[in-house]
Amino acid sequence: MISRQPRCGLCINLAGTDSQRKVIHPLTRAPLLLWLTMAAFPAWTQTGATLSGVVTDQTGAPLPHVAVTIRNVDTGATRNIAAGGGGHYQAAGLPLGRYDIRAAKQGFADETRTGISLAAGQDATADIKMKPSTPDACASGHEFATTDCALTWHGITLYGAYDVGFGWVSHGTPQSATNYEGESLVNRNGNKSRFLVAPNNLSQTGLGIRGKEEFLPGWSVVFNASTGINPQSGQLANTSLTDIQNNGLPRASYSTVVDGARAGQPFNDEFYGGISSALFGALTFGRQRALGTDTMLAYDPASGSYAFSYIGYNGTMAGGGDTEDSRWDDALKYRLAYGPVHFGAMYKFVDGSGGCYSASSTWTAANCTAEKPHNTAYGFDFGEDYRKFSADVVYQHYNQAISVLNPLLGPQSPTQPYESTLNSINTNPINGANLIGTSNTVYGIVTDNSAIMGAAKYTWNPFKFFGGYEYIRQTNPSHPLGVGALDQGGYLMSGVEDNNLDSPKHVQIWWTGVKYALDSKTDITLSWYHQQQNDFRVPSTCSPTAGFRASCAGTLNEVSLYADHHFTKRFDAFAGIAYSWVSGGLAIAIPHGPGVPYYYDNNLAPTIGGRFTF
Repeated sequence: MISRQPRCGLCINLAGTDSQRKVIHPLTRAPLLLWLTMAAFPAWTQTGATLSGVVTDQTGAPLPHVAVTIRNVDTGATRNIAAGGGGHYQAAGLPLGRYDIRAAKQGFADETRTGISLAAGQDATADIKMKPSTPDACASGHEFATTDCALTWHGITLYGAYDVGFGWVSHGTPQSATNYEGESLVNRNGNKSRFLVAPNNLSQTGLGIRGKEEFLPGWSVVFNASTGINPQSGQLANTSLTDIQNNGLPRASYSTVVDGARAGQPFNDEFYGGISSALFGALTFGRQRALGTDTMLAYDPASGSYAFSYIGYNGTMAGGGDTEDSRWDDALKYRLAYGPVHFGAMYKFVDGSGGCYSASSTWTAANCTAEKPHNTAYGFDFGEDYRKFSADVVYQHYNQAISVLNPLLGPQSPTQPYESTLNSINTNPINGANLIGTSNTVYGIVTDNSAIMGAAKYTWNPFKFFGGYEYIRQTNPSHPLGVGALDQGGYLMSGVEDNNLDSPKHVQIWWTGVKYALDSKTDITLSWYHQQQNDFRVPSTCSPTAGFRASCAGTLNEVSLYADHHFTKRFDAFAGIAYSWVSGGLAIAIPHGPGVPYYYDNNLAPTIGGRFTF
């Protein structure tokens, strides 16, 4: 008896003998039909792409258990997978587009592959080779003290310095807890020799934090916040306060009086943020060093040392005419390097207040006119590094630049040499209801400044040669400031001079020097600095007989020699000497009326100290 299979119009007989034949039921047939259709038309299923590869170390050995992130550049979508025991990874069904791959494993530096393009149905291969991560050199206190490792965590770095020494000056004044520059330069009020604590000789003592974090391949967020601290007092660097502390005192009783950009701000050096690209450069905004300051630090043989460099101690050159302008608030800064060539541009937006004044000889606070500030500034830098030679050219222009001179109060008289409170827009004395209190206020000269500078350096081991020149042109401001205008650090000006210049003032600054590497740890640096100004007095009656004014031609010179020895990467000790002298109009301490000269026109300042950086 022969058994019969049930009849089924939808069943399929497989080839074979009668005894081997099997019948496929319709419910079983559907997957098979789908499989046959896929085999016949493979393109229907290959709408996605596959990306695979092998992760290895530098020797070619496979790395297992590596975290692999595949990111679609066009959409931002990511897929996270893990490489298997043989280092192999694979991701299927990826949409067409551009992809990046990042591999991460403990003990190894992250590795990224970019520029991968996938088409529909494509099987692409991208192998990844990973390098061992650099051990943390700051893992112990000993390594921190003896190496130059960075205190970096997740792209954020803490840095700083402590620099202090002891010195002697032939003609100095009592120290101020808020002064950060010492007394190495000839001092207009220096009246006797003295031993003193010398702060910030090679570097500014202070703290800073900076960061750089990549948010797209080749693009990073950057920021920097830094401030200067006086090592002898622990106070924030504040030059304005050195003047204010002497308000109302006779000149012979002054402590150290200086001017500068650091005026007690929480971040008195820099405070900015922005974006950076290896291809397109960096764009940042905030309080930043002027382009002239960057160039000074790069081309000064003494690297901006307060103890041994005139252009480091006095920011006239770095600020393009005024030391307060060595840093710009509310400024955009752009830097780009392309091979050996680099470019910089900077623009400062208006900030602060312009004060108040009136043309009336009896003006008061009730009838004066409010002034608008016009303190914009801009600058450009072009430079090149070619083998052992580097050079830069910098141009800067600053409107309503302010130079703070001397403490306030007292009559304008050679016999009682105080700085007067004077509304110089109309030369009317300030008194009565319109007077802005002289407590916690400053007195300043306002000018519009333009400056162009060229600097170069050349390395011829074991020597490094430096040189530079700057020309500065100053005029009375196009838009004057009034009493009550805002100065650095938020201080108000209770005395303002907008007509200080009889004619345009021309300042020229030269410098040169050489650094000699005695051995791998010791450098010896010799520097010379020279500044001169024209005779912008009208009428030109400047002579020993007629007397000098601050508007008469004059010169300033400084020479210095010092040695710096590094015991470790972080700690060094130094010893050196600086000698400076002034003549003519630059030897006038108080510029009004018959000029009141410096007590002494020279200063000798040997200094010894140490520095720790991190």
